[in-house]
Amino acid sequence: MTTPETTAELLQKLSKDLARKRALLIDRYPNARSSLRIMLSALGVTAVHNAGTSAEVLRQVRGHHFDIILSDYQLEDGRDGQQLLEELRQQRLVALSTVFMLITSERAYHNVVSIAELAPDDYLIKPFTADELHGRLVRALYKKQFFAQLYEHLDNGAFADALTTCERLIGQDSGFLFDALRLKGEILNVLGRPAEAQAVYEQVLAQRMVPWARIGLAMALRSQQQLGEAEAVGQALVDDFPEFLAAYDFLAEVREEMGKLPEAQETLQSAALISPNNSARQRMVGDVAARNMDFRTAEKAYGKVLERRRGSSLNNIDDYSNLARVMLDLGHTQGARRITDELRRDWRGSKQGELAALVMEGLCADKEGDRTRARLAVEKALVLHDALREEGKGALVSSKLALDLAHACLATGDEESAQEVVRRVAAENHENRAMIAQIESIYAKTGKEENGQALLAQVGKEIVELNNRGVLAARSGDLEGSVQLLMEAAERVPNLQFLVNATKAIFTLIELKGWNPALAKRGLGYLQMAQDKDMRNAKVISAREMYQRVSRKYGVTVVPFSSSRNAGEKSRA
Repeated sequence: MTTPETTAELLQKLSKDLARKRALLIDRYPNARSSLRIMLSALGVTAVHNAGTSAEVLRQVRGHHFDIILSDYQLEDGRDGQQLLEELRQQRLVALSTVFMLITSERAYHNVVSIAELAPDDYLIKPFTADELHGRLVRALYKKQFFAQLYEHLDNGAFADALTTCERLIGQDSGFLFDALRLKGEILNVLGRPAEAQAVYEQVLAQRMVPWARIGLAMALRSQQQLGEAEAVGQALVDDFPEFLAAYDFLAEVREEMGKLPEAQETLQSAALISPNNSARQRMVGDVAARNMDFRTAEKAYGKVLERRRGSSLNNIDDYSNLARVMLDLGHTQGARRITDELRRDWRGSKQGELAALVMEGLCADKEGDRTRARLAVEKALVLHDALREEGKGALVSSKLALDLAHACLATGDEESAQEVVRRVAAENHENRAMIAQIESIYAKTGKEENGQALLAQVGKEIVELNNRGVLAARSGDLEGSVQLLMEAAERVPNLQFLVNATKAIFTLIELKGWNPALAKRGLGYLQMAQDKDMRNAKVISAREMYQRVSRKYGVTVVPFSSSRNAGEKSRA
């Protein structure tokens, strides 16, 4: 088939579907929403909801599926459409099949770039006509319709099914060939098949020198451990397309992986200058700057994150702790105390919020030389930390906060408690370079660098031994024994590798021996924990594909792909 070129032709094809579409209009002014409603009604869209604030938006999207979301850039509560889109996407509150269009009167360069970076389906500059809205909207809806089944598979985490659908769509004369090839390359990269992804991107680049194909190629090279080549492609992309900001993030990650931390920071800061309102990137700037001991840059970046996220559902305890921590590194004790007070106020009623405040209070008191007050705060923090674990809410305490607690323990002379906390964090994050660096940092700051190195080495050895027990049992043919050992390892040390190993072992056993509801529930639980840590990790995706395949073999309904909220997000304990 050939894609229709005119709005009229598209309207004819979509006429029956449009009447079934549900739309959400987001604007602080009721008159503006009324105008948009009239424009939509001319298309036959009559199921229209309204929202004037981001809080109302969140309520609406949690209660309804929307096919169309039209949002003004400036929101009534002081936030903007960029923050809202970031929030909706991070929490997976809108499906890939939803058309999201931003409407703005902002013509400033950095705002337009910021909007484009978040990749809404389109954006309109005020004033615009009904014909302009209709034309852009029906084209976006037509494209969504073409990829509907593929988007459904991706939303459910069924990447193998998505790839099969993608291959079928590529074979059609649709006008969306390059969009389909782009999705195919992304899926292959996610599935951990970088050589095949590389071939797809090279096929595209032989015809068009488009930025997304170049960054996809760079990602495929990185996955094949060709870091130098990946860095070169990333740098060339930044040079040729300085407004393609995803390239900066990728280049910074590669440079961090290569141990080039100053260069990684410089790359991220260049992107942040172009698009200063992306809070996820600002947090990356802060993290890398703090590791480089460039505390002034870290303070500025973390401050921007807190400013952007405060009051939203993305508000995170770590954002307060990050800022307070670098303020202490700069000797700004009063500033750190002010942030601690803000944390207590904003997270009133939250046990993990009070835990973070007590930890920071202890570190502030230690910095001021008040050892008695510091020890008292740390003792209270340890009691609260243990209480959360006993209540089964230990997962609500982020690894960063746990390490801040360990730092406070070390600073006040309680090395035994610090060691217990650090051992658990190190085991659960043994492949996380940034987390290991933070552990090394807190031991160095407290004059116990050798103790920290010895502890990390010991934890690393224990992890290898734990993993080998289950793997060796499987190789010897004792599958039941292997499953038991790997489950014990996942329970004892719920890091990503152990959770994936336990999931795969369980569903391998079920595939051979028959469906076991209780065992399958355990396996799915481990899989969901792994997804919460890194839902797009190739190992996690591979485990999920196995779960889906085995479930279908026995005619069992597959649980939809989802991820629980991060431990630091605003849930009340």
